[in-house]
Amino acid sequence: MSYSGDRIIIDADSHVIELEDFLARMASEAQRSLIPSMTAQTELLASQAGLDRGRELFAKRQGDPAVMARFEASLLDNTKSGWNRLGAFDPSERSHALDLFGFRLQWVLPTFSFHQIAHEKDPVVLEVGARTLNRAMAAFCSHDERLKAIGYVPLSLGPDVALAIMDQGFQDGCYSFMVDTNEPSDDARSFTHPDFDSIWAGFAKHRAPFVVHVAVNGHFRAVPRSFENNGRGPLALGGDAPIGELGLVTIKNSAEIFLSAMIFDGVFERHPELRGISMEHGGFWVPSWLQALDYTASLMKRLRKFDEPPSVTAKRHLKISPFAGEPVGWIIENTCPEMIVFASDYPHPEGTSDPIRKFEASMTGCDRATMDAFYHGNMADLMGISI
Repeated sequence: MSYSGDRIIIDADSHVIELEDFLARMASEAQRSLIPSMTAQTELLASQAGLDRGRELFAKRQGDPAVMARFEASLLDNTKSGWNRLGAFDPSERSHALDLFGFRLQWVLPTFSFHQIAHEKDPVVLEVGARTLNRAMAAFCSHDERLKAIGYVPLSLGPDVALAIMDQGFQDGCYSFMVDTNEPSDDARSFTHPDFDSIWAGFAKHRAPFVVHVAVNGHFRAVPRSFENNGRGPLALGGDAPIGELGLVTIKNSAEIFLSAMIFDGVFERHPELRGISMEHGGFWVPSWLQALDYTASLMKRLRKFDEPPSVTAKRHLKISPFAGEPVGWIIENTCPEMIVFASDYPHPEGTSDPIRKFEASMTGCDRATMDAFYHGNMADLMGISI
C-alpha cells in the first residue's frame, strides 16, 4: 500500500533538488555564459560534496535493487540530504517516488535554481535565467501528467517583459508560476497596479493559480537587523526557512501584505476568475488576517464601498498550505473548510518525516468532508478539475 493509503491526495507543494547543471542543460551556449553557477549564489548554499554524494547514491540504487529497496523503505526519512532522497533530481525516479506516496497530483517547484537566478540585479540575466528556469521545470515534469511544473515570473522586470516570460513558460509546459510578494524598489509600481493587469489576466485565462512561496519575496525583510544584536546569536533551521524565532513568527508577513493588497487594490474584482495559493508561510495567521481584513474595511466604509467583506473575497480566491505540525483543525475551524490544503514539501526537511500523521494529529475533530476538502477537494477547486 502507498503512503497515502485510501486517501485521495493532491500535493500542493513539493520541490526538485537540482543538480548544478539543471539550468545549463536547458540553456544555449550564449545563455550559459550569462547564468551564474548554482554554487556561486549565497542565498541558499549548495554543497558540492552534497551534490557529489547525491549522484553517487543515485547510481548505486539504480544499479542495485537491494539498495533501491532500502531507499524506498526510508522514503520519509527527512534527515537525509535533499539530493539523497528518491526523485530529488531525476524525473523518472520522481515518478517512482510519487507511486510510493500514492498522490494523485503533485505540484513541483524549484529550490536552488530559483536562488541561482532570482537575485540577479542585471535585468537581462534575470530574464534569461527565468526563461531557462521555466524550461527546466517544464522538462522535469513533462514525462508524467501527475507532475505540475511551477516556474517563476519576475514581475520586477515590468508587466511587458513579465508577460512575455509567462507566455513562453506556458508554451514550454509550465502549469503555473511563482511571483514575488513585493517590488524591491520603493520607487517602482506595486504589482497590484492596473499596469500589471495583463499578468493577472494571463493567470486567469489559463486557469493557473498564481503562487506565493516563502523566500520569493523581492528581498522583503520583516525583522530589522538590530534584533540580531541580541547577545546570543541566531538560530537557524536550515533550508529556505527564515533565520531565528522572529523570522519564523514573521514568516507570513510578506504574503499577508501582498494578498491584502491584491484584495484592497481590486485585483480580484477586476479579474474574478483569478485564483492564488500561499505556500510555506504557515497557516496560523489566517484566522486573524480574515478578521483584520473585515475590520479594516469597516473603518474605511465612509471612504470607499466594498461590494462584499474582504474576507469573503479571500475565501473565494485563495488557498493556504500550512506546515505539518500546526494546529490545522483549529485553523480550519476559525477560517472555513474551503481554504486549507495539504502539502508535503517533499523532499525538503520542513515537510517532516510523516506529514499525514502530523496533520491528522491536529484534525481529530474534522469530519470526512473536511478531510476530503483538505486532501484534495480544495486543490481540485483551485485547479478547476474533478478528482
